[in-house]
Amino acid sequence: MSAEKQKTMVDKEEMAALISKLAKEIIGANKDLKDIVLVGIMNRGVPIAHRIAQAIEKKEGVHVPVGSIDVSLYRDDIRHKGAGIEVKRSDMPFSIDGKTVVLVDDVIFAGRTIRAALDVVTDYGRASKIELAALIDRGHRELPVHPDFTGKKIETEKGEEVLVNVSEIDGVDKVIIK
Repeated sequence: MSAEKQKTMVDKEEMAALISKLAKEIIGANKDLKDIVLVGIMNRGVPIAHRIAQAIEKKEGVHVPVGSIDVSLYRDDIRHKGAGIEVKRSDMPFSIDGKTVVLVDDVIFAGRTIRAALDVVTDYGRASKIELAALIDRGHRELPVHPDFTGKKIETEKGEEVLVNVSEIDGVDKVIIK
């Protein structure tokens, strides 16, 4: 699709503000920050989770562990995607037993990725609570899954694509619709 058909919805400065907002909401909802862990959903949820953890540490002086999960093999469309799926290694260097797990994703859409992420997380143990933070909520849910913490809601048409770019992967911070 051509550049004229793309619309930038979030720039670098606003993305930083949205991550700060998510960190503040997570702090406000969790009395004991020592009992939370952040788990980024690959790919772009992982750097967002690390940025949220850094913001929490800066604001509260508490180190929040960050893990990452790949939901590829847990997707309900695996039969359709088949060979197109690239499986990556999850990294959970801590126990989630008795912890509040905050799943972090870049965009929430149908809710199917989050359903898969819940299955992955439960394979790692029994969290006391699982919360969801999404940088962008674009609506059009197919499952009854809603984020506890939302950076920004963006109204979209179902056929549009919302792309989150993060500097750690893409060299730039922005959110575009195409």
